[in-house]
Amino acid sequence: MSYFTDLTWHDYVKDAIDVGIVSYLIYQMILLVRGTRAVQLLKGIFLLVAVWALSTWFNLYTLKWLINQLFPLGILTVLIIFQPELRRALEQLGRGKLFSRSFTMERDAMSEQIDDVIKAVRYMAERKIGALIVFERSTGLTELVESGVRMESKITSELLINIFTPNAPLHDGAVIIRGEQIMAAGCYLPLSENPFISKELGTRHRAAIGVSEVTDAVSVTVSEETGQISLSLGGMIVRDINEESLISKLFDELTPKTAGRAKEGASVSSLWKRKGGGNG
Repeated sequence: MSYFTDLTWHDYVKDAIDVGIVSYLIYQMILLVRGTRAVQLLKGIFLLVAVWALSTWFNLYTLKWLINQLFPLGILTVLIIFQPELRRALEQLGRGKLFSRSFTMERDAMSEQIDDVIKAVRYMAERKIGALIVFERSTGLTELVESGVRMESKITSELLINIFTPNAPLHDGAVIIRGEQIMAAGCYLPLSENPFISKELGTRHRAAIGVSEVTDAVSVTVSEETGQISLSLGGMIVRDINEESLISKLFDELTPKTAGRAKEGASVSSLWKRKGGGNG
């Protein structure tokens, strides 16, 4: 207790800053591994630490000795297992991106993004060009991005159409959108294993459902057989969704949650009606 009584206000400020910096670093590390397989490995590490703490508390000597023997090897194992995440963190730190703002966009930017996506989707649906567009949300899709061809390009309807044009090198994979960028194209997604999915749905639709089962991503699919547009979210799929409903749902799911969102979503739908959008 004498330590605290001897502290000055300068010490309190210094300690608060120290704790704040460490907390922020931990938060950034969590953001870095969120949505990757590293999350499951972290859970296993935390479980081992919890077992070690319990063995110390209850004086379980044999268990404590065993875990103590594993710790030195565990440090090396962690460095090997988390090598991709550590490399990515150092690269982002070198570019000055580790402490950049989140991918939450302003509503005007989101409206422009949805505008370009809908233009592309409408064009491809009319011509029965198959497409799969995935919007990343809070769950990171870094591992899926790395399975494709990294682009980090501005979202435009022309670029999306060119990517999915038949016989183009990347037309069979998925496009992943993060914030205001097309992060990658030609990406491989996990297929849904839900036995109740309609047999009519092919690989593209199963991939759209699959990624929505394991993450909170939103997927838009265009069927190359029927030209129908589908929306996948939370392991569910809405087939043959009309354009107005698609715009409203995308705006609702991809913008920050505020009281005025519904009103703005309605205004976006009205804007598309004036531009000639309809039920697709």
